[in-house]
Amino acid sequence: MTLDDTQRKKVAGWIAEGMKLSEIQNRLAADFGVRMTYMDVRFLVDDLKLTPKDIEPPKPAAPAPTLAATPPSSPLNPAAQNPPAPTAATGGVSVVVDQLTRVGAVVSGKVTFSDGKTADWYIDQTGRLGLAPQQAGYRPAAADVQQFQAALEAELGRLGL
Repeated sequence: MTLDDTQRKKVAGWIAEGMKLSEIQNRLAADFGVRMTYMDVRFLVDDLKLTPKDIEPPKPAAPAPTLAATPPSSPLNPAAQNPPAPTAATGGVSVVVDQLTRVGAVVSGKVTFSDGKTADWYIDQTGRLGLAPQQAGYRPAAADVQQFQAALEAELGRLGL
């Protein structure tokens, strides 16, 4: 279905206001009774030579002082290649978030439990938490799992994730 000039101007105004394509799709249906797929809305915006505005991510209030003091990692500086010290500790359980996320995960890292055993953890695209212990068959104590989840939530919150 094609839109008339007033409807096209309205779409251009919505783009100028910073609306997302899904919001424009909903407004077209509500205001004009025009049902379009998301892809059709993308094509419409492209045909109108419009570019949706990218919403700027919120800027951090103040940079963390530890980041400025951290030496850059390079082959000439082997000390900088060692993993960072645990950033969140709760009752003997420490959590570290990876700087480079493992393949297939949204966020990943390492955990050290109160008994000294370590495991890799990750959160996949569906939001599921996974744990891959270094020692095959290892199962952390229930109290450690609760502390791990609390420490992970605190650390991810601190990072804004």
